[in-house]
Amino acid sequence: MANITVLDQNTINKIAAGEVIERPASVVKELLENAIDAQATAVTVEIKDGGISLVRVTDNGSGIPKEQIPLAFLRHATSKIKTVEDLFTISSLGFRGEALASIASVSQVELITKTGDSLTGSRYQIEGGIKKDLEEIGAPEGTTLIVRNLFYNTPARRKFLKTPMTEGAHVSAVVEKIALSHPDISIRFIMNNQNKLYTSGNHNQKDLIYTVFGREIASNLLSVNMEIDAIRLSGFIGKPVIARANRNYENYFINGRYIRSNIISKAIEEAYKPFMMQHKYPFTMLHLNIAPGTLDVNVHPTKMELRFQTESRFTVRC
Repeated sequence: MANITVLDQNTINKIAAGEVIERPASVVKELLENAIDAQATAVTVEIKDGGISLVRVTDNGSGIPKEQIPLAFLRHATSKIKTVEDLFTISSLGFRGEALASIASVSQVELITKTGDSLTGSRYQIEGGIKKDLEEIGAPEGTTLIVRNLFYNTPARRKFLKTPMTEGAHVSAVVEKIALSHPDISIRFIMNNQNKLYTSGNHNQKDLIYTVFGREIASNLLSVNMEIDAIRLSGFIGKPVIARANRNYENYFINGRYIRSNIISKAIEEAYKPFMMQHKYPFTMLHLNIAPGTLDVNVHPTKMELRFQTESRFTVRC
C-alpha cells in the first residue's frame, strides 16, 4: 500500500479553490455577494476575455479595515458567523470564509479598500495565495477587487475553461440573476469595455424585468403578493403566452439568494399545468421570504442549493 502523507497547505488551498471557483462566473458571484453583504448600494462588474484575464468588482460598501485585510484572505475567516449555531440564522449571502482565499490561491489579486472612518485607503496584492504588498493609498469609500489571470498557476484547470464568449455568457447570467434578486442595488456590468447591463436600484422589480428580459415579457406579467404560514411570496408570474421551451425563465429567490430547487420548480410547473402546452415552461420572478431557521443553505459549496426543514409541507403549501 502507498504511504499516506499530509498534503501541503498550497495543495490544500488549490483543491479547496476548485470546490468554490469553477470558472470566472464563480469569481463574479462570490465578489458580488460580498459587495451586497457589505451594504453596497452600487456595484460595477467589469470583465475582459470572459473574465479569464480580468474581473474587476467595485462597490460603495463599508470597506475593510487595514488591519483586517490579510485576515480576509485566510481560509475560513469570515465576519458573517462565529459559531456553528449561526449557520441556522444566516441572513447574509456569504458566510463560509472561503471565497477570497480560494480566488487568491488561483489568480493574481489586487484589493483597494477604504472604510468610512479612515482618512486613507489600503492596497493589498496577493498572488497564488502569497502576500506581495500592503500599502496606504488614496481611495474612495468602498472596495475594488481586481482578479487577473484566473488559474494561471493551475493549467490543468485553466484548459477546461470554455471560450471567452462562453465564459462571458456565464458571467452575464450570474450578474443578471443577482441584479434581479436585489432591485434596491444599482448594478452595472461591463464586458470588454462595452456596457451590457445597468440597473437603477430604484426598488422597482417590473423595471428590472423590462431591463433584463425586454418589453414582451414585461407586458405579460401578473403580480403576486401573499403570505401563508410565515412564508411571504411576492413578485411576478408570466401569462402562458410567454412560456418557453426550457426552464431558463423560472426564477425564484429565497431571502435574496438565487437558488435552484426541484421542490419549487415542481410546485410552479404543477400549478401551471392546466394552462400550458406540453413541454412548455413558465416565466416566474418570485421572491420568497422564509425564516432562516427553517432553511439549511450550507448544503453545497456554491450555495446554489438549500434544504428545507419541512420539505413535504412546503411542497403542499406551494
